[in-house]
Amino acid sequence: MLVSLALLVLGVLTAVVAPRLLARADWVEREPVVALWVWQCVVAAVLLSFALSMTFSASAAWQAVRGQVFAPAPRAVIEAYELGTNGPWSAALAVVLAAGGLWTGAMLGREIGRARARRRSRRDELLVRAPLLPGEEPSGSSRLVVLEGERADAWWLPGGTPRLVITTAALRRLKGRQLDAVLAHEQGHARARHDWLLHCSAALADGFPGVPVFAAFRGEMHRLVELAADDVASRRFGRLTVALALVELNEDRGVFGPGPAPHPGLPERVDRLLSATPRLTAGRRLRLTAAAALVPVVPVLIAFVPALRTLG
Repeated sequence: MLVSLALLVLGVLTAVVAPRLLARADWVEREPVVALWVWQCVVAAVLLSFALSMTFSASAAWQAVRGQVFAPAPRAVIEAYELGTNGPWSAALAVVLAAGGLWTGAMLGREIGRARARRRSRRDELLVRAPLLPGEEPSGSSRLVVLEGERADAWWLPGGTPRLVITTAALRRLKGRQLDAVLAHEQGHARARHDWLLHCSAALADGFPGVPVFAAFRGEMHRLVELAADDVASRRFGRLTVALALVELNEDRGVFGPGPAPHPGLPERVDRLLSATPRLTAGRRLRLTAAAALVPVVPVLIAFVPALRTLG
């Protein structure tokens, strides 16, 4: 069946071409929020292409599936898809793609389970390092936790009651509005639910380690969510303040030294903030957003071409 093969080829081409185009784009670092949206649309288009290809292959291979998928369709529409001319590859392709879908769901479930376990572990660690005082009741509304520590650090702990954790060393090093900028950065992560993007990208990359688009998706999600949170903070407190806060938090870790940095993306983030490259115009941002939203629509249109041609 040509529709199933066309959707399969579309998914493969999208997975191969789209990451290369995004890697060459000169606007990604200037508009990380738009880039996040584009990446999500690309991955959604790949997954949707494979899911539709599986559906049509299964319909061609098994009458029971065909009856469920095309139950309300006129006979002329069913004949337009040429479901009776399936070759031996239809059942095999449907089984392979279905197995891939089940594996994707299993990997996502495993990633969510691991994330919950990590959150529980970190919350238990917080109770050890910052125990309740005698007579103090645990408060579900407490969103700021200060830890005694010699290492300057701050991070957002997601969950039902998200908390911002900051060490006393960070409080000593951050001056003036730098602390507010760090808080705004972490709150930007929480409001945009960046943790879900990281979980989904990790599940796809771990589940399909040989697929470059999913590996690139995970790498770009880790980079772009930090750039997006930097922009949230810089719009409130200025790029220089955010850049100085990043330097203060990471100066003692060898990030900005001549050797290999433990966090190689931090110097680039500071350079980006200090360079103050102007954003894209509102019109171009809108065009990119709209064009990305159309990418997942393409496999749907291909799937309905025979039906539309017959009915039209």
